[in-house]
Amino acid sequence: MTYEDAGLLAPGRAGAPAEGATRDAAFLRAMLDAEAALARVQAPPEASEAITAACAGPFDVRELALLARPGGNPVIPLVAELTAAVPEQAREWVHRGATSQDILDTAAMLVAWRTLALILADLERTAEALRALAAEHRDTVMPGRTLTQHAVPTTFGLKAAGWRALVLDARDRLTAVRDRLTVQLGGAAGTLAASQEYGADPLALMAAYARELGLAEPTLPWHTLRTPVADLAGALAFTAGALGKPAADVLLLSRTETGEVSEGSGGGSSAMPHKANPVRSTLIAAAARRAPALAAVLYGSVAAEDERPAGAWHAEWETLRDLLRLVGGAAHHAAWLAEGLRVHPGRMRANLDLTHGLIVSERLRTRFPKDVLARAAEQVRTTGTPLADVLGVEPELTDPTRYTGAAGPLTDRALERR
Repeated sequence: MTYEDAGLLAPGRAGAPAEGATRDAAFLRAMLDAEAALARVQAPPEASEAITAACAGPFDVRELALLARPGGNPVIPLVAELTAAVPEQAREWVHRGATSQDILDTAAMLVAWRTLALILADLERTAEALRALAAEHRDTVMPGRTLTQHAVPTTFGLKAAGWRALVLDARDRLTAVRDRLTVQLGGAAGTLAASQEYGADPLALMAAYARELGLAEPTLPWHTLRTPVADLAGALAFTAGALGKPAADVLLLSRTETGEVSEGSGGGSSAMPHKANPVRSTLIAAAARRAPALAAVLYGSVAAEDERPAGAWHAEWETLRDLLRLVGGAAHHAAWLAEGLRVHPGRMRANLDLTHGLIVSERLRTRFPKDVLARAAEQVRTTGTPLADVLGVEPELTDPTRYTGAAGPLTDRALERR
């Protein structure tokens, strides 16, 4: 029997780089990295070397999980096993001055930092592919739609540039959050009293610990000051939504009866051989629906009582991991979606002509009263007569390719952003 979460019910993140970076083994590795770094910044060389070597393992993840039940967290049995694994003269330096939350919070920040690096790489891929699409289709005219109906013409270039803008917004937010991910070191109740009692300078120790792990130094221990986790939750939830927007558009635009875009490698059906489902968009859309609820759990944990909360901190662990995995999977699928997306200008043009010129009726508001245009629109809808003929105007006035406003210059301006 295996206890590994293989992702059978999670095709959105199965095989994505973020999946491996958030496995139980990755969290265990981060906890051991946190313990080893703590030893290196305060123990004598011989002891720190022994502890660092012992942190290389092996440790049994499942055994630690089961042993974690009595104390409510996995650091307690890990520290016991790590202490037993080092020479006797080094044991007093294992976990010295720290509490379980110091190690688990620091490990969570390490896992988040490592996972965000993978997510950011996929966002860069996505943004670059969308930049190329926007540039190529700067002047490819398509129907703009509001409340599901044709509105006025737009261009696919402008739409792709908008998608890219959201991706870059997500990239910038995640980058800012990653740069603020901090170590945790406060001891039993956030006072660093034990470290001081052992003769260390607590503030200098916290700074050295942060440098050793490559994370930011906090102003205060944040056992019940959960800003780092809340900021991470917000940026990840926004990223899921930012990726969900192009996915939602692709899902609509790739409908059989619309056919303006299609995924480069559609998914099959177990029953219908003709299907080429927009699977990547579907998985991204699923992530966008789930992410806000996960972020809400993490926001709810900000209201943490006392100097160590009962339940609020514990509620974060799986939730944060799920959110990282969800967004990591969505970002990976988004990169492949953008790089493989097929655009069908012919279908866009055919759809523009479905309303026989009505899609540019806004343009004629300066020439005709509203009631005249309303009657003309009704005639076009009931008879199929082109709007230009009904109103007796030049066909150029109802040509949708001649009414795209500043779509081109707006696309150019958006693509200047790096």
